Amino acid sequence: MASMMLNSANGCASGAVKFDRVGLMPLEVHHNFLCVRPTSNKISPRMVRVRASQTRDNGPIKKSGISDEECEAAVVAGNIPEAPPVPQKPAAPAGTPVVPLLPLSRRPRRNRRSPALRSAFQETTLSPANLVYPLFIHEGEEDTPIGAMPGCYRLGWRHGLVEEVSKARGVGVNSIVLFPKVPDALKTPTGDEAYNENGLVPRTIRLLKDKFPDLIIYTDVALDPYSSDGHDGIVREDGVIMNDETVHQLCKQAVAQAKAGADVVSPSDMMDGRVGAIRAALDAEGFHHVSIMSYTAKYASSFYGPFREALDSNPRFGDKKTYQMNPANYREALIETREDESEGADILLVKPGLPYLDIIRLLRDNSPLPIAAYQVSGEYSMIKAGGVLKMIDEEKVMMESLMCLRRAGADIILTYFALQAATSLCGEKR
Repeated sequence: MASMMLNSANGCASGAVKFDRVGLMPLEVHHNFLCVRPTSNKISPRMVRVRASQTRDNGPIKKSGISDEECEAAVVAGNIPEAPPVPQKPAAPAGTPVVPLLPLSRRPRRNRRSPALRSAFQETTLSPANLVYPLFIHEGEEDTPIGAMPGCYRLGWRHGLVEEVSKARGVGVNSIVLFPKVPDALKTPTGDEAYNENGLVPRTIRLLKDKFPDLIIYTDVALDPYSSDGHDGIVREDGVIMNDETVHQLCKQAVAQAKAGADVVSPSDMMDGRVGAIRAALDAEGFHHVSIMSYTAKYASSFYGPFREALDSNPRFGDKKTYQMNPANYREALIETREDESEGADILLVKPGLPYLDIIRLLRDNSPLPIAAYQVSGEYSMIKAGGVLKMIDEEKVMMESLMCLRRAGADIILTYFALQAATSLCGEKR
């Protein structure tokens, strides 16, 4: 058994503490400094680490009662107080090649070697304040599960919704966005129910503001939940989505939501010029304080399927490619960004989220406005399905996906994981 004698102050043999080591090569010492590699807190089964405190009484060191000047004089005279020895260098596994050190002046791993350092140098953070919780509502009193979105429900607007909002606020999520499942009998080709001031969404806003006055409520401005055609705008008889006529309806919808108490109206329709028209309509009615979060880069994506099941809002015919953006396009997002900025948008949103990180970064680098990202239903359902099948660690993938959206440049994230993620961030278990 190899032994090593180290003095607590300078490495000489006098007054030394003995450390026994099993199967370790001699330590490399240069000019009385022991060369030590940083290690994790995990102890190898082949190595026993002994702290100096384990060789003597573990209680607090008793004070001698001498003055600061006497302590300094003792050190000057060479009577140096005892301190723990320099720690041992951990052993490499048997068979590790002996090689000269690489001539590196910079080793980035130095800033990653411990949890404390990794936390200190973390560039991106995620908190419940970054999350906006999308919630589906309906006229019923019972909560109806959504088959394609495990863990999500159409919530009764007077009961289940209030309970879910209360849970979210309990873990720091104080922003929600509402999506209504409208009765088929109220759907029309022009979507007039969208601006009914006693409709499902305005009623719900008034209820939530009465119970939670400081709750931030985002609303969706689009005709698809109210349209008998399932499109975001009025459909002409030849199948063309009418732009300016749709914008007229959207302005009335946004004003009705603002009157009910909405904090942020969010046009998701992708009609040209709707942000400027909505801003003018809100201001004309005295709602200068109501913000607009524009769906600036909303792509005609296949990731929306579960959402359309949740609202029963699939288009009756065709698709939405004549107004939502082509997933192949990148530069076009800059055109939409510049238009929305000039028309008075307060927040710019990218949808979907994770497959479009490059678009989030593009907007972040080209606009001073806050950037939002929507982690859509397809993204949510894939992570949920992978977790159920034990193919991934659901919670870790969930948190990583949200962090990636933040890292790409999103200030806020609309996500169905909001409650689950905030609970995890708070260190609680549901």
